Amino acid sequence: MLSLQSVTKRYGTLTALDQVSLDIAAGEFFGLLGPNGAGKSTLMSLIAGLRRPDAGALRLNGQALSLADSNARLELGLVPQHLALYEELTAEENLRIFGELYGLRGAELKERIASALEAVQLADRRKDPVKTFSGGMQRRLNLVAALLHRPKLLLCDEPTVGVDPQSRNAIFEYLESLNRAGLTIIYSTHYMEEATRLCSRIGIIDHGKLHALGTLDDLLTRLPFEEEIRFPANAATAAFAAAITAHGSLATSDAVHRFRPRPDYKLSAFYALAESHTLPARLFTSQRPTLEALFLHLTGRSLRE
Repeated sequence: MLSLQSVTKRYGTLTALDQVSLDIAAGEFFGLLGPNGAGKSTLMSLIAGLRRPDAGALRLNGQALSLADSNARLELGLVPQHLALYEELTAEENLRIFGELYGLRGAELKERIASALEAVQLADRRKDPVKTFSGGMQRRLNLVAALLHRPKLLLCDEPTVGVDPQSRNAIFEYLESLNRAGLTIIYSTHYMEEATRLCSRIGIIDHGKLHALGTLDDLLTRLPFEEEIRFPANAATAAFAAAITAHGSLATSDAVHRFRPRPDYKLSAFYALAESHTLPARLFTSQRPTLEALFLHLTGRSLRE
C-alpha cells in the first residue's frame, strides 16, 4: 500500500532521516518505535505531505506522494503529536471545520460528526468548548477529526502523549477496532508497551536510521539473549548456586542470582537439581527478551534517554 525508497531528510547539517526504505501492506498495524528525536515525526510529516524529502521516493498505492499533488493524500488521515484543535470552539464545530476541509457537506457531514463523537464517547459533550475538555478527551477528538473523510491509511504520531491511563486504553481499543475493520495504521511511539500491544509489525528507528523491522517475535530473535533464571541469593540457596555453576554462568547482585544455562543444558535438569536441594519452583523466575533490551542492543541507548 505504502512504499518508501531510500527516503532522506535533512535540516541544515542534521540528517533527520537517513536512507529509510519501508513497505506497508494494506491492513497492517505498523509501529514505529524510537526515542524522542529519532526521526518518527519527520517520517510522518513526509508521508502526510507536510514536508518534502531531500532524496528518495514515497508512493501510496503506486501513486507518488508530493506536496504539489493532494489527490493521493486524500486517502490519508493524520493524528499529529501536538493537538490540532480550536480550543474556543465546541467539539461539533471543530469536526465540522475538519470535515468541510475534506469536502464533506450537509447531511453526510452531520451524520459523520454524530458517528465520530459517539465512537469516542463525546456525544454528550458535543456543544462544549474544547478548552473545557481533559487532555484525554481532546486526544480522542483529535483522533476522530482525522477519520471523518474515511481514509485508507491513518498516521498516528504519538497520539497518547499526556493522556491518562483510562483514555489511553480507550484510544487503543478504538484503534484496534478500526484496524480489525480494515484500516491500515502507522503508529509512532517511544513506549515499548504500546508497540507490543498494538502492532503486528514494528520498525525500530534511531538517529534517522531504521535499525530493524519485523514482527515482535522476529525482532526478539535478533537479540543475543540467553535464557536467564533468577532466584534469591541467601543461605538457603548457597549450596544450589555453587552446584549450578557447572552448567552455565552465574552472576549475583542486589541479593539476586542470575543464571544463564549453557545451550545444551535443559531446564528440566535445572529444576531437578533445585528439587534435590529442596528448593521449591516458586523461588525461580525466568526472564524473556524485551523490545527495550533489543533497542539497547541495537542502538546502545535506552528508549527513554
